[in-house]
Formats: sequence, structure tokens, C-alpha cells
Amino acid sequence: MVAGMPVNMAGSSGYLEMHPERKISMFQNPYILGTTFAAGIGGLLFGYDTGVISGALLYIKEDFDMVKKSSFIQELIVGMALLGAIFGAAIGGVINDALGRKIATITADINFIAGSLIMAAAPNPYVIIAGRLLVGFGVGMASVTAPVYIAEASPTEIRGGLVSANNLMITGGQFLSFVVNYGLTRVPGTWRWMLGIAGTPAVVQLILMTILPESPRWLYMKSRKEEATRVLSKIYDSPRLEDEIQLLEDNLEKERKSMTKVQYSDVFRQKEIRMAFICGGGLQAFQQFAGISIVMYYSPTIIQMAGFKSNQAALFLSLIVSGMNAAGSILGIYLIDQLGRKKLALGSLAGVIGALIVLSVSCYIIGQGNTNKLYGGLAVFGLALYIAFFAPGMGPVPWTVNSEIYPEEYRGMCGGMSATVNWVCSVIMSTSFLSVVDAIGLGQSFMVLLGVSIVALGFIIFYMPETKGLTFEEVDLLWKERAYGKNYNKESHAEKASE
Repeated sequence: MVAGMPVNMAGSSGYLEMHPERKISMFQNPYILGTTFAAGIGGLLFGYDTGVISGALLYIKEDFDMVKKSSFIQELIVGMALLGAIFGAAIGGVINDALGRKIATITADINFIAGSLIMAAAPNPYVIIAGRLLVGFGVGMASVTAPVYIAEASPTEIRGGLVSANNLMITGGQFLSFVVNYGLTRVPGTWRWMLGIAGTPAVVQLILMTILPESPRWLYMKSRKEEATRVLSKIYDSPRLEDEIQLLEDNLEKERKSMTKVQYSDVFRQKEIRMAFICGGGLQAFQQFAGISIVMYYSPTIIQMAGFKSNQAALFLSLIVSGMNAAGSILGIYLIDQLGRKKLALGSLAGVIGALIVLSVSCYIIGQGNTNKLYGGLAVFGLALYIAFFAPGMGPVPWTVNSEIYPEEYRGMCGGMSATVNWVCSVIMSTSFLSVVDAIGLGQSFMVLLGVSIVALGFIIFYMPETKGLTFEEVDLLWKERAYGKNYNKESHAEKASE
């Protein structure tokens, strides 16, 4: 450790500016990439299980007449996984803090496997709905656990990119679901294969997680210091390793002195935590209310409404849209640590607003009875444009920010709460979309999303802070200064260093 350099700066931008040789690049350490990939399989399952239903629903309607005749049952089949995700995210936050990130991941995998097998063998729509609920529980737990596990095992300078890699796995899973959907269009028992295949990656992750260690920060928080040190030694070399260990030790000592008993009421009672949760929960809500669930779950249906009637054509065009989603996520991995979280989210939303204008106008014209293929093509272009701008920014930013902005002892709890917000909003959007379209029209429905996206733009401009390059401790200080004023911490890092 360098004399005069406070250890609480380990990993921060100031620390690495003074010691650029200690920076870790994205592909430098195979261990970091391995843990990111293993945890990211949860994101792959998240993406696959939420995306596959869009194609499977077309064939479920063909097998079950009651589904074909009822928009409500269709919405229920789509939305039940999201309802399960609400409970999975809430319970997952508790399991993360009490039993660890590893146990939470294994629990999610068991739910994925069981739900997939139930759906594949379902004799009627009600059993499909039950299987979707179970899979959704796993999705909710994975959505909370994977970003936190990756963030806590990542060096600060590449944390954003690695957490965004989990988002790439989500969009990659969605793309994979559309590939599978399109590839199985002529296979007997089409939708059963579509829904059952999801169990395979869950088995792979289950095996990997029995081998991988627990999050080092969680281990240290539970006073399992030797285990935490062994994990950290695989991530950092000396002397940065000693600085990171000392940083964890200082945080543990502060926790012992404060003797804080973590409670849900603290999130709303303590001003700095409340402000952080409003930011994190707000980002998750706006991610959904901007319409991503609608675009991903109903893109084949929307394309058919736009005039492309065959299942094969709708799935093929949806495959292109989903491919752009995955490609955009790759771009987001690079941009999130280059531009920062805030600039990336603002640019993303600006493009989403433009895409929703195209979608609103084209779908409104189609809704007035104009069957010109030009407007159908324009609607598909609007969908593609929407994904092209949403995927690099508003896709990864809410999850990345939520893995960074909460104090250590509240990270699992608040992460679970914010993910629950995401899934509640996703349920609202996915279970109401077809009914709203029936009531006001497709074009008008996209106009509502346009209005929400404009409000989201203002929220990010005026409320969301930039967390690029900050340690968890610096982010904690940021919220305290916002809550209690700039003089909350009268000594700057520079003054501490001089001492």
C-alpha cells in the first residue's frame, strides 16, 4: 500500500490515476470473465424465458381454442412469469443478504428446471400458466442476483462493462429464444420444445455455481475473511490486493460500530437510502413503462397487426428485431464505462422517443384502414429503431446503477425491491397491452409510451447521478451529500490523504 494514499480510495478514479499500472482491463483476468459468464447464464435464462413466449403463444393458440378466443388468457400466459418474477425478486433480495449470492443463484436454477419441465408436458393452458409462474420465480431471483454477484466480484474500472455483460446475456437469451422459435416452426409439438429447452442452461449454471466461490464482499460482510481473501487474490495482484482487503476491513469496522440492524423501513426512513431507492426504482419503472416488455413479448403479434399475417413471417421479422437488441447490448458494454451511465441513458431515451414517433404514426395510419405495405414496413422499421436505441442504454443502465448505488448492508434488500418494481411494471404493461390496443388502438397505445418516455428523460436529467468510476463507498457519500448538504463530509479525500 502506498504511503499517504488512503485505502478507501482503492479502485476509485483518483487511485487509478496515480497508479495506472494497477488498472485491470476487461479481458486481462480469465477468472473475472469466468465468474461473469457463469453468473450471466442467469441473465441468459432471464432473456430466454421472457422472450420465448412471444413465439410460443402463436402455436399455443393453434392447439388450444380457448386461448385463441381470449385476449385475457393470452395476457395471463405472458404475464404469469412476470408475476412470479415479482415474488422471486422480493424473496431473492432476502436470500442474497441472508444466505449469499451463490445460494440464491442455485435456487433460481432449480425453479427454472422445474418450470420448464412442467410447461413442456402441460396438458392444458392452466398447467402452462403454473409452469410460467415457477419459471418467473427463477427469473426474478436471477434478475436480482446476477448483477450484484458480478458487481461485487469486479474491479471498479470495468464494473459497468461486466454488469452490462449480464444485460448482453439477457438480450442474447431473448435473441436465442427467437432463433429457437423460428427454427422450430415446422417441428411437431412446437411450443413444447420452445418452452422446455430453457431447462438446459439452468442445469449448466447449477453445475458451475457448485464450483464457483461466493461473492468476496458478502463473505467479508459475514466475517468469513479468509475465504474472501482467497477470492480477492484471484482478482487482484499486490499491492492493490492489500488495499482492497483493507477497504473491506474498514467497512466492516464501521458496520460493527454503527451496529445497524437492517430493516425495510430504513429504506424509507433514512433520507439518503430513500433517495437512492427512488433513483434505482424510478429507473426500473421507466425502463418498463417506456415499452420494452411490449416490444419483446408481443413483437410477432404487433408485426401481424401491421399486416404481416403468417406466423413464419412474423417470427422472422421478430428475429431481426431481437438480433438488433443483442447487438445493441454489445455496444452498451463498451459505452457504459466510456460515456458513463447518465449520458448513455439520455442518448438511449432520445432515440427511443424518435422511434416511438415513427411507430405511433405508422400504426395509427394502419389502424385507420390503410393496408398499404409501406406503413407496415415503417412499423417494423420503428420496432427495429426502438430496439437499436433502447438496447445499449436503457437496457443495461437501470440494472448497472442498481448494483452500485446502495450501501453494502442494503444492497441485496434494495436491489430486490427495485427489481420488484421492474417486474410489477412489466406485469402491468404485458397484461394490459392487448386490452388497451382493443380499447384505443395500436397507434394510440404507442403514443402513451411516447409520453412516458419524455417524462423519463426529465427524471434522468434532474435526478440520476453519474456513478462511473466511483467506488461503492464514494457512491454512498454522494447520496449522503445530496441528502444532508455538501458539508456533510467536511474533509475531502485530498485532505484525508494529506493527513
